[in-house]
Amino acid sequence: MNKLIAPSVIAADFAILGKEVQDVKDAGVDWIHVDVMDGHFVPNLTMGIPSVQALSKIDPPPMDIHLMIDNPEEFAELFIKEGSPHVKLLTIQVEACTLLHNTISNIKSQGVMAGLALNPATPLNVLDQVLPMLDVVLVMCVEPGFAGQKFIESSVNKIKQLRKIIDSMEPDERPLIEVDGGIKLNNIKKVSDAGADVFVSGSGIYATDNYKETVAEMRKLIGS
Repeated sequence: MNKLIAPSVIAADFAILGKEVQDVKDAGVDWIHVDVMDGHFVPNLTMGIPSVQALSKIDPPPMDIHLMIDNPEEFAELFIKEGSPHVKLLTIQVEACTLLHNTISNIKSQGVMAGLALNPATPLNVLDQVLPMLDVVLVMCVEPGFAGQKFIESSVNKIKQLRKIIDSMEPDERPLIEVDGGIKLNNIKKVSDAGADVFVSGSGIYATDNYKETVAEMRKLIGS
């Protein structure tokens, strides 16, 4: 599978969000990453169901929805429904969900990919009982909650360790490794070499002058 690039729309200009989404679509991205924050699980409020509904009306790239909220099991199905048919992946935080097996199964039953995100300090062993169920493991490379943070360098070793674990699994059970937080042109190759498959980049794309050139350069660096 080719490596994928997913701009995080939290870093876009919300005054012209529709245009910003279309511009990265024209730049040839694979997905768009939609950060949903509730002000409880993380200290920030961002996009919600109305935003996902609005995005679904403008023929966006496949949506990669990341729920950084308390009680994600109560809202996962609703986000999928309201973003249909454009929701490709729905990811929940392992730290926020006490019903992991049920929630992951429910997400997959809606016909979308199921992802599980780990904060920087969360060890990989939390995945032991659910890893074969997952389509994506999202390694957070910054503390969740705000765009524009500096990449945490220890994330590289975490990605390498996860790559070894996944490569030891049966081929049809291997989830993708997604990375989010501080991903830019100056470090995307290092993260790719560590074993990542999907690259979320907010300001690394949206803070540049030419999205198409930035995405093309990222593809060269990751060999996609």
